[in-house]
Amino acid sequence: MTRRYDEQVDVRRRDDEPAQFLWRGRLYVVRDVLDHWVEVGTWWSGAGARALLGTDVAGADGGTGAPPLGGLAVDDAEREVWRVEASAGRAAGSGVYDLCLDGASGSWTLARAMD
Repeated sequence: MTRRYDEQVDVRRRDDEPAQFLWRGRLYVVRDVLDHWVEVGTWWSGAGARALLGTDVAGADGGTGAPPLGGLAVDDAEREVWRVEASAGRAAGSGVYDLCLDGASGSWTLARAMD
């Protein structure tokens, strides 16, 4: 069963990969890194992309309401996702967890837990 979360966790890294994380007062030891990927924000639906495509509705002043093309900003809502197998001690069974590192703030969250 998969459960979705959006909870802060503390992560210790070894060789740039998660090695342990603290969640709800319990220490989980990472047994294996199963996958790693980067997710980016929805830059394609922002005002800059609409201005570039010419799909913005004209504002009251007759303009597009979008920033000038020279002012386009890249969405910085990028995050790294690490899918890990981890357990909270020898007696506890292991589960699969998605740990997310926010690129802008450097904070970690637990996004999913699968058991």
